[in-house]
Amino acid sequence: MIDVTGSISIQEDELDFEFVRSGGPGGQKVNKTSSAVVMKFDIRNSPSLPEEVRKRLEEICGNRVNREGILVIHARRHRSQIKNRESAVNRLIKLIRKASETPVERKPTKPSATSDRERLAGKKRRGLLKKSRNYKPLKEDFE
Repeated sequence: MIDVTGSISIQEDELDFEFVRSGGPGGQKVNKTSSAVVMKFDIRNSPSLPEEVRKRLEEICGNRVNREGILVIHARRHRSQIKNRESAVNRLIKLIRKASETPVERKPTKPSATSDRERLAGKKRRGLLKKSRNYKPLKEDFE
């Protein structure tokens, strides 16, 4: 059992781990050991997640979720398979915690009358500055 928040816990059998060979430095060891982890978590069919958390999690994860609603997390930062597995689980926990926070509704506001006046005054000053740069040659400049 993996505790995510006070009310959400995930069964370990909901997580599917696949161990693959990792690239990068490590010499011969990289070619012999499968230390990278590909963790899959079925968001849509998970009995542990409430419906609203499930929807937000799919939105947050974006491209990491495939058409079937399976979240795929790749962990290959560490040279140890155990550390990569822990890293993948921790990343899943962070994502679920973020999805479990209810977003604050934005209240649309209008700019104040003073800010409108200041904005228009600034535009007027800028326009006058640009207008003052406009050089028109006089007739005597050509003689």
